[in-house]
Amino acid sequence: MTTTRSARKLGVLLGATFGSLVACGQEPTSTDAPGAGGEAQSTGGSSSGGQGEAGEAGGAGGSGGESGGSSGATGGTLGSGSGGGGGSSGAASGGESSSGGGSTGGGEGEGGWALVWSDEFEEAEIDPAKWEHEVNCWGGGNGEDQCYVADAKNSYVEGGVLHIVAIKDAPSGPEGGGSGNTGIVSKGHSSARLRTKNLADFKYGRIEARLRLPFGQGLWPAFWMLPTDEAYGGWAASGEIDIMEAVNLNPSEAVHGTLHYGGAWPENTNTGLSTTPSSNPWENFHLYAVEWEEGEVRWFVDDVHYQTQTEWFSSAAPYPAPFDQPFHILLNVAVGGSWPGPPDSSTTFPQEMLVDYVRVFTCAADPETGRGCGPQ
Repeated sequence: MTTTRSARKLGVLLGATFGSLVACGQEPTSTDAPGAGGEAQSTGGSSSGGQGEAGEAGGAGGSGGESGGSSGATGGTLGSGSGGGGGSSGAASGGESSSGGGSTGGGEGEGGWALVWSDEFEEAEIDPAKWEHEVNCWGGGNGEDQCYVADAKNSYVEGGVLHIVAIKDAPSGPEGGGSGNTGIVSKGHSSARLRTKNLADFKYGRIEARLRLPFGQGLWPAFWMLPTDEAYGGWAASGEIDIMEAVNLNPSEAVHGTLHYGGAWPENTNTGLSTTPSSNPWENFHLYAVEWEEGEVRWFVDDVHYQTQTEWFSSAAPYPAPFDQPFHILLNVAVGGSWPGPPDSSTTFPQEMLVDYVRVFTCAADPETGRGCGPQ
């Protein structure tokens, strides 16, 4: 970590971005908040993936866990909204988690967003009070070709950045995950999947991360959220929020934002859109964010608002279920699967997703519903 980079992060911390926490142990105390967003940009049509938890492979419409294709949407109000959200364009710190492992709190700032949790990756190692490794060779439920491991070669902090690395190394291990199988299986690649489940769970707010993505045929990086308690049933009855997914970058430059909901697989559906960042996402960092309030989710890339959804449903409860419960954050790099397809001879390894920071803000105007911040 250089002095220059630390100073840059501190400077942005004094005027930053937003989100909402399920239960705070203390009131925010500093002055972090997001800036204004830019003009809306058009989206690239239907998106969609879904790093889900279903036990079967998905096809078009994201009908399986960690899968997707073209959106098989029922009822999603999608649009390229005007106006901006308000994420910080640099890096910052602070926050507090609902279940422990949080950082310093943030007071109300510009736009009404208050920082409540973050990881700036300033320490020498991944913080176990904030992140848990998922370890399995399940393949996400749709034939992905990686074992998720907790090895230092696949996930580590260096230079103030979290590295999540996919390696072609033929690992073996218990299938685990959603398979219910403890037998040993072999995969072609190792990678890492980190989550904040039961360490930092959130309901409403702004959730953002500054990322540089891996590229190549078969690579599937994701920054997303799953319900912590599955109050409405198994995937995707309790919902899924995909803040950013990308597949087969270079030549593709598209990133996707998606909601999964409805009933448990296969009675689920998804709605979403894609957009193209201002510069390619495998050579450049970009800020990916959602603003989530009661009855509305908005997506941003570099504070440009490109999608809003206000219509979804749950087979188990009335609207706004299932997106009215605590969710946790996930970061991972998958390899292969039904959406991107397998790597080919053009794919190079290792491939890594770089994470400069992850931040969550609450809307100080109304933390209970998340309303009153961002585009109105």
